[in-house]
This record gives sequence, C-alpha cells and structure tokens, in this order.
Amino acid sequence: MIAYVNGIVTYKDPAYAIIDVNGVGYEVRISLQTYTSLPDIGARCKLVTFLNIREDAHVLYGFWGNDEKKLFLDLTSISGIGPSTALVMLSSLSSSEIRQGIIDEDLRLIQSIKGIGSKTAQRVILELRDKIRKEELVSTGPRSVEASSNTLRSEALAALVTLGIPKATAEKSLDAIIKREGPSISVENLIKLALR
Repeated sequence: MIAYVNGIVTYKDPAYAIIDVNGVGYEVRISLQTYTSLPDIGARCKLVTFLNIREDAHVLYGFWGNDEKKLFLDLTSISGIGPSTALVMLSSLSSSEIRQGIIDEDLRLIQSIKGIGSKTAQRVILELRDKIRKEELVSTGPRSVEASSNTLRSEALAALVTLGIPKATAEKSLDAIIKREGPSISVENLIKLALR
C-alpha cells in the first residue's frame, strides 16, 4: 500500500491532482477539501493516501490530512458507499460538518448530499455515530478559493463530470448557480451547491 506521496504538484483540479515524486507522476483522486488546501503548481506537498485495488483499476485517493482519510475509510466501510460516493460526500460537506451531522443524527443533512438516499443516510448515522462520538474529532472547514467565472465554471464542470454527473446536467446546474450566486462564488461552494 502507498501510505503517502511527497512531491511537487504538477497539475491540480477539483477532482484530482498529479504529484511528481522523483520523476514519477502519481494521479491522485482528491476531494474539494484537499483541493482547497493544495499549494500552487510547482510547490511541494504531502498527501496521505489510500490505494483502492479493483479488478479493472488501481485508484489512488489523496487527502490533505489523516483526519479526512480516516473519515473516508469510515464512510467506505458502510454498505452501499464506495470510494467515489465517499469522495462526493467529502466534496459536498467538510469533514467536521459530516461528523457533526452524524453525531447530531441529522438525517436531512446527510441526505442533502447527491447520491445519498434515506436508507444510506440512516445506515451512515447508525453505524458511525457511536464511533465518531467516542473519537470526538471535529476538524476545521476548508478555505475558499476565488476564481474567474470562466475558470470557475470549467473547473467545477470537470470535477462534477469526474464524480459521475452527466455533463449536460452539470452544465445546466452550474449555469443556474453562477447566475444566482454571482461570479464571486468559490469553486468549492459552486460544486457543493451543484451536488445538492
């Protein structure tokens, strides 16, 4: 297993980053939380990772910190939640919001995440509330990233398509949100709103 990658950021968008480690580029799937924490291209960073091995692919997931990775692993331990769904959850809400929602048994909050139905939300709360209450870990939320309207839309669209949202649906949703919220909205918030 690859525990972490420590290298130079050579590419980043809201869905994945490429980290150059001594001449080898690792494509790492990331959440919006991690994206907002990544330094600029050309800077050094360290991401803790989880390698998911399937029959058809080996996918490396990266996280800015162990706290986010632990929540990702907790979420993927729930029946019906795979790595892609867990990444959507971590992109829709911050780790602290998800944890607090589980502790408070806030079914509506967990259900507000795209792809999470009533039964899955109930399973998440039922199976994780006691564990999270014991750990009492509530991290701080991610910071905002400002971008121009065109770049903002294209980055958000790329992330949504990578997360499995049909392109036409994503474009329609993004246009409506940008029109309503204005071009000063952050990429992170734009994607969060589109995922709801």
